[in-house]
Amino acid sequence: MKLHKTVNPVAYENTYYLENDSHLIVVDPGSNWATIKRTIEEIGKPISAILLTHTHYDHIMSLDLVRDHFGAPPVYVAASEASWLYTPELNLSGLVRHDDMDNVVCRPAEETFQYDRDYLLDGFHFSVVKTPGHSIGGVSFIFPDQELVITGDALFRESIGRTDLPTSNFDDLLIGIKTNLFTLPGHYQVYPGHGQSTTISHEKIFNPFLRNE
Repeated sequence: MKLHKTVNPVAYENTYYLENDSHLIVVDPGSNWATIKRTIEEIGKPISAILLTHTHYDHIMSLDLVRDHFGAPPVYVAASEASWLYTPELNLSGLVRHDDMDNVVCRPAEETFQYDRDYLLDGFHFSVVKTPGHSIGGVSFIFPDQELVITGDALFRESIGRTDLPTSNFDDLLIGIKTNLFTLPGHYQVYPGHGQSTTISHEKIFNPFLRNE
């Protein structure tokens, strides 16, 4: 499996593309629609699913454009944030501080995540674990065959997600990371929603929020 990344201009959010021999998964399609479109076209494979780590506006700004241009692949989201897709006040685009941008309103998702199963989609094998705290429905995607995890805005390189937003909770964030991410093998690659990749072992040693945990 190959992993590709787009860094989007709004909030420097990362969109990921997971490519196997026949299909593609898109994670968190952000603001740079032109680059996202070009990347999907260059890969040239049908999209099995669009997976959302959470539904803050910067992670969903190109969501409906991907659906409309690439065969309406199913969107997967945490049930607790499903309504945020079409509610600007909840996905934060409708807040007063974002009066300089359009409200982000997307169509409802087709699927909500299940946390007690392994997903097998067109040759992709992954599981979904809860990593709330930055937002109430934050999740991470573990791909055991590739020994990697996509962590959204939970765990960053030597940092963690903000906890000063609606539904954020600092203690929940640390618990989710320790319970569902730091139990992975140390060599697992970590691909966050913002910034550079890292590893589980690096974060255990160097992350100032977690190194003593």
